[in-house]
Amino acid sequence: MTDPRTTRLDDPRALRAYAHPTRMALVALLRAHGPMTATDAAPHVGESPSSCSFHLRQLARYGLVEPAPGGRGRQRPWQATAMLSTWDDAADPAGREALDLAVATGYQQLMARWIRGRGEEPPVWQDAAAFGDVLVHLTADELATVTAGMRAVVEPYLERLDDPTQRPADARPVTVLQVAIPVP
Repeated sequence: MTDPRTTRLDDPRALRAYAHPTRMALVALLRAHGPMTATDAAPHVGESPSSCSFHLRQLARYGLVEPAPGGRGRQRPWQATAMLSTWDDAADPAGREALDLAVATGYQQLMARWIRGRGEEPPVWQDAAAFGDVLVHLTADELATVTAGMRAVVEPYLERLDDPTQRPADARPVTVLQVAIPVP
C-alpha cells in the first residue's frame, strides 16, 4: 500500500534533482510552513526569488512540489506534494548515494546550528533534546527490527504533519534522525 504522505523517488533524474541543497531546503520549508511563493521562500533558504522560482519549477518536474491554489499573476504559491520522501529502493546507486550524502550534510549543518544555539533555547528544550550514540552488536535481522522500532516511535506523531490542528500549542518542529548503520 502506498502512503499518500510519501513521495517515492526512483527516477535517477529525480534523485539528482532533489540532491541539490536549495531544493531540499525548499521542500522542507514548504512541508513545515505550507504554501508560499518563491519570493516568500527566498529569505528562508538564502537565495534570490528568481533562483527559488527556478528550483521550484525543477522540483515540480519530478513531483515534489506543485502550484498551490490562490495565486494571482506572478505571485504563484507552491506547495509540497507530500510530507515525506523516500528513495530506499531507488535503482540508481549513484543518484541514491548523491542524495544520501546531500541529506547527511544537511543534517550535519542542522545539528551544528543546534549545538551553537543551544544555550539560547529554554532549559526545557535543552533537557529534552538528545545528542549521542550507542554501539551495539546486531545481526542484519536485529538491525531491521531496531530500524522498524525507531520508525514506530515517531509514527503516532506523523498525523501532525498534515493536520496542524493536531499539534499541541507548545509543539515545535523537531527533526528526529534515524541513523542505524553497521560500522565499516
